[in-house]
Amino acid sequence: MKVRANDFLQAARSALDDADLRSAVTFGAELGYSKRQAAMYAEGKAYGEALRAQAAVIKRKALNRLPELLFQAEENLQRNGFEVLWACDADEANRQVLEIVHTHGVRSVVKSKSMVTEEVALNQALELDGVEVVETDLGEYIVQISDDAPSHIVVPVVHRTKASIRKSFEEEAGMPPTEDVGEMTAFARSHLREKFLSADMGVSGGNFIIAETGSLCLVANEGNARMVTSLPRVHVALVGIEKVVSTLEDYATLTQVLPRSATGQTITVYTHLINGPRRTDEGDGPEHVYVIFVDNGRSQIYNSKYVEALACIRCGACLNACPVYKITGGHAYGWVYPGPIGAVITPLLNGLDQAKPLPNASSLCGLCKDVCPVEIDLPGMLLELRSDLVEEKHSPRAWDLALKLWSWLWRDPTKYALMGVLGAWGGKLLPDKLPGILGGWTKSRMLPEFSKKSFRQQWQQHQLERGENE
Repeated sequence: MKVRANDFLQAARSALDDADLRSAVTFGAELGYSKRQAAMYAEGKAYGEALRAQAAVIKRKALNRLPELLFQAEENLQRNGFEVLWACDADEANRQVLEIVHTHGVRSVVKSKSMVTEEVALNQALELDGVEVVETDLGEYIVQISDDAPSHIVVPVVHRTKASIRKSFEEEAGMPPTEDVGEMTAFARSHLREKFLSADMGVSGGNFIIAETGSLCLVANEGNARMVTSLPRVHVALVGIEKVVSTLEDYATLTQVLPRSATGQTITVYTHLINGPRRTDEGDGPEHVYVIFVDNGRSQIYNSKYVEALACIRCGACLNACPVYKITGGHAYGWVYPGPIGAVITPLLNGLDQAKPLPNASSLCGLCKDVCPVEIDLPGMLLELRSDLVEEKHSPRAWDLALKLWSWLWRDPTKYALMGVLGAWGGKLLPDKLPGILGGWTKSRMLPEFSKKSFRQQWQQHQLERGENE
């Protein structure tokens, strides 16, 4: 997927003008947020916060041992019969999948939901090679037949209304006209069932890899992941290198905070621990299972001050809490990962010059950190990225000059006092709507009235009155 994050401001303005999009995203995000709050704190606030703290420690311990755990995972995965490959970037990941396709004579692929495959644009690579690719997560399927793109990490069609989804089913998939949601999903189910049964290969992501046991872990609610990973004769899982955790016990904690934060469930309907291809005494399952560990810029993050970003478990809770995401939706962020986590990792994975507006696409209210199941300091990293923008000279020149002037005037007590006096008098002469670059402030706000006396004058008067009263 091409990175268009530098178009954020224009895309956000377009989103604000789309009433249906704003209504759909706001409703979906607020519903996700409220369900997360109820599930995380169902056993009390203290229990929920303790669970988050434990999950945060687990992910950071895993990151501290990441190279060691990756080698341990590879060894145990291979012992279980997996074939393990490593991809340094998107091109190599796609090339490895295509080699598997050619080796096994694959002509059709079914996929379960995977952010990494979105990140490396796997679908496009397969289709260019003449392979049929079908998304089987209901939301991803709707996105695919509509020639759309996901706008949320967990709920790909949160930006779509029921009417627009019905239209896509009728026009793109041939569904008979209906207003009934159950009939719509039944139509999709019957269509996808045929694809599951005829596919040569299944492709998935991986929520976690357990190094101790060599297990590939998936969580899902629709059952499509079970079909994708068991019916085709070949299964390929693309997994970010940061998804490795140490032990089964660690996984048990993380698989509690993930569904609570993502969908407001204590546990998802399906929890898969895949331990290799079909054994000789088993009646079903794939003949070959590949795990491709994908770097694609993660090593660079790992060796930077932003390493904490790799603790993300892709729950989407920060999106649901973010006031900016709620009104712009995910497409405005211009790449695979939207919301606060996207504002951090999009510039880290693609380069700050490719995503200059995103570090500023936040009010820094801190809710993203408050809801993160592994306590990632997203506001702190956004501030660091803003600093990097200035250091790398990506900030607007006019803004830099204005801040230098502000600093020169306000760091000297005499100039500071003078500016206060001028502001008090000049404020009376300013129009309600400021001109030029300053107009951004008064477009949606009223100018505050300047106090007749400065804080210093008021403090001196207070001290004087206090002395007289004593």
